[in-house]
Amino acid sequence: MRPPITVPSFSNYSSSSYSSPSCDRRLSTLVRHLLPMDSHGDSVSASPTSAFQADSVFAHVVRAPEDPILGVTVAYNKDPSPVKLNLGVGAYRTEEGKPLVLNVVRRVEEQLVNDRSRNKEYLPIVGLADFNKLSAKLIFGANSPVIQENRVTTVQSLSGTGALRVGGEFLARHYHQRTIYLPQPTWGNHPKIFTLAGLSVKTYRYYAPATRGLDFQGLLEDLGSAPSGSVVLLHACAHNPTGVDPTPEQWEQIRQLIRSKALLPFFDSAYQGFASGSLDADAHSVRIFAADGGELLLAQSYAKNMGMYGERVGALSVVCKSADVASKVESQLKLVIRPMYSSPPIHGASIVAAILKDRDLFHEWTVELKGMADRIITMRQQLLDALRARGTPGDWSHIIKQIGMFTFTGLNAEQVSFMNKEYHIYMTSDGRISMAGLSSKTVPHLADAIHAAVTRVV
Repeated sequence: MRPPITVPSFSNYSSSSYSSPSCDRRLSTLVRHLLPMDSHGDSVSASPTSAFQADSVFAHVVRAPEDPILGVTVAYNKDPSPVKLNLGVGAYRTEEGKPLVLNVVRRVEEQLVNDRSRNKEYLPIVGLADFNKLSAKLIFGANSPVIQENRVTTVQSLSGTGALRVGGEFLARHYHQRTIYLPQPTWGNHPKIFTLAGLSVKTYRYYAPATRGLDFQGLLEDLGSAPSGSVVLLHACAHNPTGVDPTPEQWEQIRQLIRSKALLPFFDSAYQGFASGSLDADAHSVRIFAADGGELLLAQSYAKNMGMYGERVGALSVVCKSADVASKVESQLKLVIRPMYSSPPIHGASIVAAILKDRDLFHEWTVELKGMADRIITMRQQLLDALRARGTPGDWSHIIKQIGMFTFTGLNAEQVSFMNKEYHIYMTSDGRISMAGLSSKTVPHLADAIHAAVTRVV
């Protein structure tokens, strides 16, 4: 029987005894007691992994489901069908179905790479100063009073998603209301972002399935009954996932209601210029709120309108009542950002800043931007024409009435599943399709699938 282990006390040793023969003997005895023994009582060398054979401390972790949007691409990539079509991804594709790098982006990137004076030092916590200033001017307008009076603070963020998260955490720490109202439906990431930021999420009516348009009366009723001071998330343009936007007249009514209730608007601007082809037209909703002297937050992304998805280039702007308040707000935004990601990446923001501050580059960008927007509008018309040519039951005019990257088709989950199995078409189960994923060659295939789904699946 193995004798009990007695661990020598460090208090018995002086510093000089650590290298003494006595110390070596005691250490050898301790090691012999701790090692496993064979049948003769001799020590057996332990396997390096023997101590780690037990269950993982993470064994209780369950496998999480795929993201409902990104999971579409995962399934698409596994499908060997030559006719498969991915309409789930929110990224622009060319007529050939390929990702697009804008010529102006590629040209500026080459200039930056060849500039030997550039370095890779950390940016300040708030990001690249030129990028922040130019981003504010792009969305609010160079002559906006919030710009002229220094009442806006803008910080660089990790695309629009990062701007939403930083803004949400700032509100959770410093705003007297912790409830944010999101349109129903909205981008699937919105509820997760704001919940994890520390806000309570509620919804207001937005989409009317019967008309496949805006439930304007429901929107007014829900926001009208929201507690004073509540935060309201608004899609600046090209509402995701529905593609349904208020008219300018409806936007004005929304503005009046929000200001009369002292609600705090938080805009998500992911598609400026990408929706209509006009940077100014797509900023209309934001600018009427900025012009009335009230406060607001705005998340801005360059993923879509500059095709810089992977560079994660965005900004968060907070419009305040005075320059002094804006300065204080910026100091607190730094305290949110510093422990989150410390400082933003420099490369993508440098590309955006170079394009925005050079007249010729800016013009080149707007031409390419309108080209992308126009191609999506063309795809809408071609799809509508194809469905009408097939005599597909129902009114499909909402396809051209909606705007931006996405169309809310009105197809149900069973019809979407049918199209996936029978036609290898991939889209989210709510019937949202990315118009940017279509081409003149693939429109007939989609129209055939929709026709079959509508006529064969109730």
